[in-house]
Amino acid sequence: MKRFGLLLALSFVLTSFAQQANVIYGNDDRKNYYEVDPAYQKLADATAVQVLPQELIAENGHIRLNTVPYGTSMALCQTEPFYSEPTIGHCSAFLVAPDVMITAGHCVSTPSSCESARFVFGFRMTSVKVPNIWETSSSEIYSCAKILHSISTEAEDFAVVQLDRPVTQHTPLLYRSTGGPQLGESLMVIGYPEGLPVKIAGGAHVRAMNPNFLTANLDTYGGNSGSAVFSVDTGLVEGILVRGDNDFVTQNGCYVSNRCPDSGCHGEDVTLISKILPYLTQ
Repeated sequence: MKRFGLLLALSFVLTSFAQQANVIYGNDDRKNYYEVDPAYQKLADATAVQVLPQELIAENGHIRLNTVPYGTSMALCQTEPFYSEPTIGHCSAFLVAPDVMITAGHCVSTPSSCESARFVFGFRMTSVKVPNIWETSSSEIYSCAKILHSISTEAEDFAVVQLDRPVTQHTPLLYRSTGGPQLGESLMVIGYPEGLPVKIAGGAHVRAMNPNFLTANLDTYGGNSGSAVFSVDTGLVEGILVRGDNDFVTQNGCYVSNRCPDSGCHGEDVTLISKILPYLTQ
C-alpha cells in the first residue's frame, strides 16, 4: 500500500468513526462538512462536484452556482434530511494527482462530455445556515482537458480525467496500490448525493467481493457516482461508487429515502481502485 501521509493524524478519528457508525443501511448516515473532524474535512477538500458550464454564472467578480432547492425540486417530503439545502450537478469526482481526477465512467465517457465537464471544489455547508446563493472563485473550478481512460460496463465503470491545469490548493487523495479490501472491512464515502453540498457517510462495510468491484451498504444516492470510497482502517481510497439501489419511494404524495436492512436490497457497487492503477501509473 501507499503510505498515507495523514495516517497518524487520522488513526484516532478513523477508529472513533468506525465505533460510532452503527446506523443500518437505508437510514441516513450522511454528515455535513461542518459536522466532522478536520481530518475528514481534508479528505472532502480533495473531492469535487461535476457540473455543466450553464450551471455557472459569472457575476460581480465571482462565479455563482445556479443551484436549486433540494426538497422542492425533488418533490421530497419535508421530513427528508437536508430538505432546504441547495443542489447542483450530476456526479462526484476526486483528485489523485495535481492534474488528474477520477470519476465514474458514465459521468465522463465521450469527448463531448469531457468538453462540457466542470469540476467544482469546495461546495459544502460550513454551518447549519442554508445560503440563498453559493458563490466561488474561478480558481476552484476546473475543466476536463482530456480523458485518459473511460469505461462504463457492469464489470468496470470509471474515468480518469486530466484537468486543464494543476490543482494547487487541495491535496490529492492516496489510494490502495496493492492487495484488496476484505469482506466486512469498514468503509466510508465522500461525495455529493443528489448534487447536495459534500457529505461524509460511514457506517458501512464490504458485503460482497467481485474481481472488479465490491458491494457495500453505503448510504449513497444519485450524484454520488464517482465518489471516493475509503477504508476506515487505513484512510486509503478503495474504489469509486458507481451504482446502487433505488434512492426514493413515494409516501403520502411525496418522496422519501428508500430504507433497507443492513444486509438487504442489492447494496451499492464500488469499482475497485486496482482496476484503475494501470492508468494512474501512466
